[in-house]
Amino acid sequence: MRKLSRSCMPILLACLAPLTASAQAPYSPSGSFHVQCPAATLLHPGGSGTGNSTPASAEAPYTGPIYRTAAKDPTGAYTFTPALTFLDHGGAIKCQEISGGDGMMTEADGNQTFMFSFGPLSGMGAIQNGLPGTQFSNIFNNPYTAGDLSGNYQNGQPNPNFDGTSPTDPVAPGANGALSDPAGIMNTGVLNGNIPAPLMAFDEDDEFLLSLSNVGMIMRPDLFEQHTVHFHGYPNASSFYDGVPDASLAINIGGTFTYYYVAPDAGTYFWHCHITPPEHLQMGMVGQLFVRPRQNRLQSGDNLFNRLAGCAVPPGSPTGTTVTCPARGVSSVVGQQSDLRTSCNPATDILCSAPIPVANTGATQPTGGAKYVYNDGDGSTAYDIDVPMQIHGFDPNFHFVGMTFNPEGFADMKDKYFLLNGRSYPDTVGVAGGPADVLGELAGASNPNPTTHAISTNDTDSISRPSQPLTSLITLSASGGHACAATVTVCGQRAALRIADLDVQEYQTLSSIGIPMLVVGFNAKILRDQAGNNLYIKTNSITLGGGESLDVILDSTGVAPGTYFLYTPQLDHLSNDAENFGGLMTEVVVIP
Repeated sequence: MRKLSRSCMPILLACLAPLTASAQAPYSPSGSFHVQCPAATLLHPGGSGTGNSTPASAEAPYTGPIYRTAAKDPTGAYTFTPALTFLDHGGAIKCQEISGGDGMMTEADGNQTFMFSFGPLSGMGAIQNGLPGTQFSNIFNNPYTAGDLSGNYQNGQPNPNFDGTSPTDPVAPGANGALSDPAGIMNTGVLNGNIPAPLMAFDEDDEFLLSLSNVGMIMRPDLFEQHTVHFHGYPNASSFYDGVPDASLAINIGGTFTYYYVAPDAGTYFWHCHITPPEHLQMGMVGQLFVRPRQNRLQSGDNLFNRLAGCAVPPGSPTGTTVTCPARGVSSVVGQQSDLRTSCNPATDILCSAPIPVANTGATQPTGGAKYVYNDGDGSTAYDIDVPMQIHGFDPNFHFVGMTFNPEGFADMKDKYFLLNGRSYPDTVGVAGGPADVLGELAGASNPNPTTHAISTNDTDSISRPSQPLTSLITLSASGGHACAATVTVCGQRAALRIADLDVQEYQTLSSIGIPMLVVGFNAKILRDQAGNNLYIKTNSITLGGGESLDVILDSTGVAPGTYFLYTPQLDHLSNDAENFGGLMTEVVVIP
């Protein structure tokens, strides 16, 4: 039953979403770019408690699934006969816009490398500050007007939407509107690639609309490359939105396609272009994605176990509705076991996404909320700081011939730059000034922005653009955390390392000396058996292959202040082409 519900609902919503979508109005009547982000849908119709109420940028608390009957859309434009009854799981509508094209990035040895790449067309201020570019619809649908007093985009090119009356800091996290004007999309998207590609993050039960505009490759005008977005490992039931061109479609130059997803299961995923993957992945068309769990949205004081294991008929259920629950269900509480899509019964479903813990530990949602990696039911995956970390490798020769109209030698591909979030050491910690330089030990090896810590690259048109926005430096307080055990007098902070390997060449290993790693998830699934036993791994070394992800927690509780290293013991991966030391290495700075 769960699998049927998972398959049918996204497909049904995919058919209905265009009917309810209020597309962002373009500023030009012509052009094939068409960006959309609906303000309301059947799943999130607006109004109180739907996750898309006023203010639309607020997450509604999760109190369990609720049956809703939709007789007509929010504008009353049409009706269903008979009326459609469905489960509302909360969440909200969120959107993001990206470009597919090319760009340049700066290696730690100063070499500038050509990329096939994705770039941001929405949330540009957030992206530059190392934050996800995913936005609520009311923010996404605001015209992008951030710029300097001359009305420039962040990349120095004219902004046709800038009115000159209320200039905004161009790198502020709030400068997040999307671009829908064709000239703006082209002016901003051309040569504006990022490595990693723009960061995406949304919440379980959200409707996520991702618009990809193919702006072409200015450095390779002979290539009419199509692009797609494939969410690797993501449990999307509709192949139409899967990004594999054999089963769906690909986006031509000058066109936009909006992918539609209903966020199912929490965890760390990643995404990439699925056109000739060995080439486009090697060239840099790879990005990070993580889904936050429902447990984050619980109200203060809620018992985590009850809200996971609770099983009762949801309020508003049609007459005669029954719910079959596993033995450990808490029958008096409406929780995730009442949701047919995510209920977990080990006797019938060996692949359930959120197994219930063995026992109720009494863990509750703290005042002010908390962040969790998964719906754990016991608070064991609580953390303070998100650290998305993408492992990748570049073959400079492959990239050179990719820019110079020469045949690419796939059989001879050999990575010589090894990257964490698009940077090799010491650029991984290359913070110029900034609050993270707490021990006076960090010196920028390249050219990070002192405010955003993003590395910019001077492109072939002499414009400097943010090319590598995500730093890999981790700063933790030894006494400033809140997600700690009750038996600990002074607790530190916990960083959730969301590690994804998108290398097309080799396995990669990361070691942490001095701060143990706690591995809590693998390939977007909590490490727990179906009986409810936590199978977390405490180690100082993890290994990933291309296409794998791990969720690792670093805890600074009891760790002496100082600088620690997160690095690879594979010595040939500690290099920047011919220069040592570099590659897969970053620092964890623990402050008092």
